Amino acid sequence: MKLTIMSSIVAAFAATSGRRVAAFTASKSPLMCRATVTRSMASGPMPVDEDKMPIYALGLNIGMQISQQTDFKMLLDEDELQILLKGFGDIVTGESTANPMEVLQKYGPQVNELLRNRMGSVLDRVKKDGEEFIAGFLDCNEEAIKTDSGLVYYSMTEGDGASPTKADEVEVHYHGTLTDGTVFDSSVDRGSTIRFKLGQVIQGWQEGLAMMKEGGKATLVIPSDLAYGDNGSGGAVPPGATLKFEVELFKVNP
Repeated sequence: MKLTIMSSIVAAFAATSGRRVAAFTASKSPLMCRATVTRSMASGPMPVDEDKMPIYALGLNIGMQISQQTDFKMLLDEDELQILLKGFGDIVTGESTANPMEVLQKYGPQVNELLRNRMGSVLDRVKKDGEEFIAGFLDCNEEAIKTDSGLVYYSMTEGDGASPTKADEVEVHYHGTLTDGTVFDSSVDRGSTIRFKLGQVIQGWQEGLAMMKEGGKATLVIPSDLAYGDNGSGGAVPPGATLKFEVELFKVNP
């Protein structure tokens, strides 16, 4: 019973849920009427004494692995998060006053129902946010083009070289953010370009880069059905997320 319940929970998590030449820098010009904030892990005072930091780092590692399954902050409120952490802590410390197996057997079905309901609500909200973001982007960028598929293409610099096909290898720089400005992937931050076959990436990239020419730079706003869909991508891209990329096309290799 334990394996069945926990497998169901993990499966429910999975059903909802890298960074890489130098002339490119992420545009600082506002492309939206409202300001966006780039979220990052800011440095600050150490949360525990230096000699305790290895243990704290172990906790961070465990938390990061769990967070790659799903974003609990989107599913639970602050009070519920504290209860979740208590359940985790009680098992780790062995201080649980309840029999874990009995709790799992009794409440496992409710856990699965809770996750399904919460994930459905979160997915709807994320998709609605994406639709509003696209509408706002189009309002503030009159030269932006929305294609029949739903992709939004905004040319920032016109190139003068070849346009790629799905069979071509391309070399690009890119800076990817969520609609709230969170950077989820950026070759710019890594300081090196990336090469790949155009036909091997998400549909929004295939369509958007085919509209570009070598030397060009564009912004692509990609709805979830042209990106990672309802599953998202690991812990970086939430299920149903609309993505915004600034892309510079350096080279097309047939």
